[in-house]
Amino acid sequence: MTGRIYCGIGGWTYEPWRGVFYPKGLPHARELEYAARRLTAIEINGTFYRTQTPATFRKWASEVPDGFKFSVKGPRFAVNRRVLAEAGDSIRRFLDSGVTELGSRLGPLLWQFAPHKTFDEADFGKFLELLPASFDGRPLRHVVEVRHDSFKTPAFIALLREFAIPVVFADHATYPAIADLTGDFAYARLQKGNEPLASGYPPAALARWAVRARLWAQGGEPDDLPRVERPHAARKARDVFIYFIHEAKIRAPAAAMELIRHLQTR
Repeated sequence: MTGRIYCGIGGWTYEPWRGVFYPKGLPHARELEYAARRLTAIEINGTFYRTQTPATFRKWASEVPDGFKFSVKGPRFAVNRRVLAEAGDSIRRFLDSGVTELGSRLGPLLWQFAPHKTFDEADFGKFLELLPASFDGRPLRHVVEVRHDSFKTPAFIALLREFAIPVVFADHATYPAIADLTGDFAYARLQKGNEPLASGYPPAALARWAVRARLWAQGGEPDDLPRVERPHAARKARDVFIYFIHEAKIRAPAAAMELIRHLQTR
């Protein structure tokens, strides 16, 4: 048994991609459709900054093929607060905005915390309690991205395992890299792109990420990524989500497509 591996980018509206990733003359209204037929996932970042509508989510779902997934970033009003236990109303408004209208295209909900947010076990636990396992009759999957070194502690890993919620593995120059498996899927955000490289990442690095993705999908744990604890997650098939974002953004689609090519080649 093996899980599905999804590879993609953050967002799809980015002017420098026009004429590089998107063909010249492609109508802007068709960019999502074009991207979704070359990638297998997209992380929606706009939901972090503003509330969408059910009609918008339905439109996005209609423009991508079966099997495609959207990860959806939770709103800043839920995560950028001193007391996370008070985020319940913001989380509810986000879910009420129509995110489940994505239907079968709905992937994980990403809760991204600011680099200055430090680990408070009791308060963070209260936040995790606020994340529902389902909404509007549809199961939900949650993942958290933490960006302060105080989270590199066994207490954080134990808390995530209690709620079966994964932590983002960040391939980033300064954010903590935590590869511990704490839920039933794996999620990586690769943020060390190199613009002079046509594929954003060196070919050897992309080949290594293909190996890691397959291992995660098969229930294993890569032994070349840093963890807080020794590996002891149950071996089971897991879906895997890998996104190329941030640095060398112009190359992100090429990196994702090249990783997909690696995964299709044995």
